[in-house]
Amino acid sequence: MSAITLRNIPPELREVIRKRAGMTGLSLNRTVIRMLEEAAGQRRELHHDLDALAGTWSDDEGAAFEAALAEQRRVDPELWK
Repeated sequence: MSAITLRNIPPELREVIRKRAGMTGLSLNRTVIRMLEEAAGQRRELHHDLDALAGTWSDDEGAAFEAALAEQRRVDPELWK
């Protein structure tokens, strides 16, 4: 694959790229490639509908959710007789 050098990237766009790279754990290079693929309609992800929510809960919100799930996972032995 050949290299492409981008110059004069606006500061706002640089920040968007850096934030996205940080959120996904990808390199800046890989992040830019993914963004270009998405913009060109070349990238398809099967289960991306909740991606924007990933990592957005606070620790308290996460703990509250886990507590709610724990209650739902509790098995009532009387119901299984």
